[in-house]
Amino acid sequence: MLAPEVPMSHSVAGEPPSAGPRAAPLTTAGYSADEWDLLTNLPGRVIVAATASGPGRPPRGVSDGLAGLDAVAAGRSFDSDLIRAVVSAIYARHDGATTSGDRATDLVDLLAACRAVVRVLDRRADPADSAAYRQWVQSVAARVCRAVPAGAARIAVTAPADRRFLDRLGDALGLR
Repeated sequence: MLAPEVPMSHSVAGEPPSAGPRAAPLTTAGYSADEWDLLTNLPGRVIVAATASGPGRPPRGVSDGLAGLDAVAAGRSFDSDLIRAVVSAIYARHDGATTSGDRATDLVDLLAACRAVVRVLDRRADPADSAAYRQWVQSVAARVCRAVPAGAARIAVTAPADRRFLDRLGDALGLR
């Protein structure tokens, strides 16, 4: 099985990309099928984990999940070729299948997946794409945790348990 090619922000020779969106990437770097699945499944797994109930966490509803989906979709307009490619791959899936299975809401597995993504990005991605991807995934979780429920005051206060979740996620993503 051939690994999907993923566009990167810089060419192999290190030249910066031309300004603005383009139809075809200047260069690509291959990821194995397992690595690509890890990169494309992680945002969805983060949404599931961020919307999961738990001790000290406020109850989550549809609007919270939609906030996470909006954050994923916002990746289409990012400067990072990697993020745009991941979002495109997520939206290109026809069957909704993921490889995360029942482990999607297990926090220990999610944090391990985050650390695995960091290792993949360290080996394969341009440093700017790596940083952008990791920050984007963190922003997906933050949007869910800070979503304001319908009918609530517009002042969103992040619950201490949600702050701990975001801190642990940030640590696993190498953002702290």
